[in-house]
Amino acid sequence: MKDRRKPRTSTTSLPSSLNAYLCFSVLLLLISGIAFSTLRLFLSPDGFRPKLLSSLKTTAIDVISADSSPTPALSVRETVLFPDQVLVFIKHPQSTPLFTKDAIDCVYFNRNSSHPQLKLSPISIDDDDYLGHQIVRCPIQPRGFIASVALKSDGYLQARPTAIYRWDWLVYEALIDRDNTTVVFAKGLRLRGGQASNASRFECVYGSDFRRGRFVLRSHALSVAQEIVRCITPSSILNSTRGIKNSNSSIKVSVRVIGKPIFPSIARSGTRIKPDPPLRKQHKMCVCTMLRNQARFLPEWVMYHSRIGVQRWFIYDNNSDDDINDALGALVESNFNITRHIWPWIKTQEAGFAHCALRARDSCEWVGFIDVDEFFHLPTGLTLDNVLSKYSRSNDVAELRTLCYSFGPSGLKQVPPQGVTIGYTCRMRYPERHKSIIRPDALNSTLINMVHHFHLRNGFGHVNLGKNVMVINHYKYQVWEVFKEKFHRRVATYVIDWQQDRNAGSKDRAPGLGTRAVEPPDWSTRFCEVKDRGLRNRIMRTFVDSKTGLLPWQIEKKNENDESTRVTAR
Repeated sequence: MKDRRKPRTSTTSLPSSLNAYLCFSVLLLLISGIAFSTLRLFLSPDGFRPKLLSSLKTTAIDVISADSSPTPALSVRETVLFPDQVLVFIKHPQSTPLFTKDAIDCVYFNRNSSHPQLKLSPISIDDDDYLGHQIVRCPIQPRGFIASVALKSDGYLQARPTAIYRWDWLVYEALIDRDNTTVVFAKGLRLRGGQASNASRFECVYGSDFRRGRFVLRSHALSVAQEIVRCITPSSILNSTRGIKNSNSSIKVSVRVIGKPIFPSIARSGTRIKPDPPLRKQHKMCVCTMLRNQARFLPEWVMYHSRIGVQRWFIYDNNSDDDINDALGALVESNFNITRHIWPWIKTQEAGFAHCALRARDSCEWVGFIDVDEFFHLPTGLTLDNVLSKYSRSNDVAELRTLCYSFGPSGLKQVPPQGVTIGYTCRMRYPERHKSIIRPDALNSTLINMVHHFHLRNGFGHVNLGKNVMVINHYKYQVWEVFKEKFHRRVATYVIDWQQDRNAGSKDRAPGLGTRAVEPPDWSTRFCEVKDRGLRNRIMRTFVDSKTGLLPWQIEKKNENDESTRVTAR
């Protein structure tokens, strides 16, 4: 066997005394360097600030997103307590289909037990994905119990205990804007509406578990207003999200008033708006709305506005439990450009509209913020494109304001079969307020809005449109069957719910009604001061199909009924 050792080479040996001298010199230099470095740390004007370093290359983002427990294939991510239900956010593998209501039970655990003591059917389960989660809506949990969910075929579904959050004291949503700031949406700040607050009192925090307060990154707030905080985003967070969709879903973001505890949070910083805006917007006119249980009115609202120039619709669904997915699906199949965004957060209309403005900014030149019972009416037969082009010729015009006229039941006691624009023809004499069409690129960075209009950046202004140019027909006081739903809950943050005996003179309330949904005997004849058939006549003149005599939304409904009949017959 060959000797694999290197061959010896002849060298001249140093004297042993010289070797000892060299070793001593090297040792002395090392000791002197360490002593000098330590002395420099203490004499430094910044003081001694030790840092714990790992032999492994670990980034800040790795540390704050670290989790000692393995993530189960299926788990309860968050649980939020609402006034009338419990929202359980399920995290499930993307490769698996969404659960149906028949596959899930709501289960309730005693705080001292690892086994459920009560099992109930869910109120509903969303059939759309919400930021990588599916939402199960469960009945309110009994006092002292914790709600979770269970697969009927496989025991209860909870890998580990989850915190119960309150809807009104919670950071619930966040995104990274195109300027690399983090926009955080929070309930419980208790700030005044319509004005900015002192941002120096606030900061944003990032981490995986705020209750323990460890591994938290902090950043300064740039602006604070209403329910929105905008902060500088730490570079480590930005680097982790660059080019990767929802990359750091384990990293939460919250806010803190300086000197006070961190707000509870379920918001994550993984959603990011593209930093580079397109050179040309895809749509000139878009509409954003927030709704609950308005599925049956959507076809008329969408089809009408499509005819006058709306190209894109953003639907913020605020806890609907009707057939909204079927209604939207039929409209999408008919080539209407509509997206549904699940927005479960109650009393957050202003924040939801701000969120929508950010989403619409890259694709829409103009966005109108109106409800499903509100219709733009152009008395002279113009289109929205005509109005936008004529009244925004000046580059500093970023908002068009239009008056709203409120219509009453018009003598009806049943929902008009041809639609609200045809059935309701009697209104109040004077307008109640205005609503706006805005350029989302021109919004103030605070995103302040009072539903009806936004605050604009310096240098931009608004134009008030005359009533002969455009108004909004607001079918506010419909037949009682429809109107009574307004008593459920008002969506706006700064509007009192009608069940509360406060602000009785507010324009948002129905005059003469109390706090209970009891139909007055003369309801059908109320709110009728002026006959107004302008929009009705235009629709009947230009929208009716010459062959069938039906309006577009009636044809849509007839086709749905025919399809349902065919399916039943099979």
